[in-house]
Amino acid sequence: MKKIEAIIRKIQFDEVKEALNEAGIEFFSFWDVRGVGQTREGRIYRGVVYDTSTIERTMLSIIVRDKNVDKTIKAILQSAYTGEIGDGKIFVSDIGQSIRIRTGETGDESLYIKGKEE
Repeated sequence: MKKIEAIIRKIQFDEVKEALNEAGIEFFSFWDVRGVGQTREGRIYRGVVYDTSTIERTMLSIIVRDKNVDKTIKAILQSAYTGEIGDGKIFVSDIGQSIRIRTGETGDESLYIKGKEE
């Protein structure tokens, strides 16, 4: 099992969510985050200079079986891409154990509903 964390532009969230659903990824967590980027520039809007070094993004946390890692990453890459600085990052790490609280199922079985295996 792997944990995929993605930091994406807030405006791309709906596209990413749709792409993940199309890829068969039906559950993930997300939240709004703020971060500090590498680009340091001020933007001027109506005569006021705004600091753009602090940026608002959405962070996704997705736990998938090993066989679903590549299609999950591909869905995020294709739907979050704008080609501009600040499109985001994807991080992949190992998950040692997973337990479904309701049934006590462990490992891969805790990640999907029986009879609906992808």
